[in-house]
Amino acid sequence: MFPSFISTDAQNLTESTSIDLVKNISLEPILTTLSPNPIPTTHVQQGEGDTPILLLHGFDSSLLEFRRLLPLLATEKQIWAVDLLGFGFTQRPTGISFGTEAIKTHLYYFWKTYLSKPVILVGASMGGATAIDFTLTYPEIVKKLVLIDSAGLTKQPIVGKFMFPPFDYLATEFLRQPKVRKNISQAAYYDKSFASFDAQTCSNLHLKSEGWNRSLIAFTKSGGYGSFLKKLPEIQQPTLIIWGREDRILGTKDANKFKNAIANSNLVWIEKCGHVPHLEKPQTTFESIKSFY
Repeated sequence: MFPSFISTDAQNLTESTSIDLVKNISLEPILTTLSPNPIPTTHVQQGEGDTPILLLHGFDSSLLEFRRLLPLLATEKQIWAVDLLGFGFTQRPTGISFGTEAIKTHLYYFWKTYLSKPVILVGASMGGATAIDFTLTYPEIVKKLVLIDSAGLTKQPIVGKFMFPPFDYLATEFLRQPKVRKNISQAAYYDKSFASFDAQTCSNLHLKSEGWNRSLIAFTKSGGYGSFLKKLPEIQQPTLIIWGREDRILGTKDANKFKNAIANSNLVWIEKCGHVPHLEKPQTTFESIKSFY
């Protein structure tokens, strides 16, 4: 029923969008410059169209966070969602760095392997920072940019410098605890009813992927994504900034900072919505993106 590389916990899913997306996840090898061996990479492709839309998920998440938005977009466009290196269900080979440069390199070779044409790049939360980094490095690849409650304006935290054994392992194990993940999930929504059992299952499935601890520790130690504020004016692509009016994860001040820094940009507020408009208000988010492309 479900792919063999997905935890059997997927049998606990109850929402049709979750079940359908898990069933359609593919795991394929991607050749990169990061390793002599291909990196088995998880992704989903649905829909048809000339300009593909590529979806990038947030921190300690997976492509499953697009389970409600992706089917809507696929009625209009060719849609791809990929699990970034070190995250989701993409495999985590030993000997590879899981910092931002490696993530960008892996994403480039994924694009080169499957898309190889300019895309509309959509990034949510940390995925927004990834999208910004990718756009600045490969401007010819990105036709338009969509940032959903995006990271990318905060200085690199110093906590990574203190992530050494055994505290690094203990920190990730703390993050694995069901109560902790439930609290994080609830904080992401304005309407707490969205933090359902199905939502918990979706956010926890990738935790059983081999190397989850190791890659999360490595990413944290690398410093993650810092602030792109000084480089944002370099972005020439039309940019849509979508922001939940009640975001309690990143707050709301950064929305206008992105708008002011990116010349060719438009800001859309999603009312009565938290940090994840693509999950809490998928129809409104879809309509905003549809009017943009």
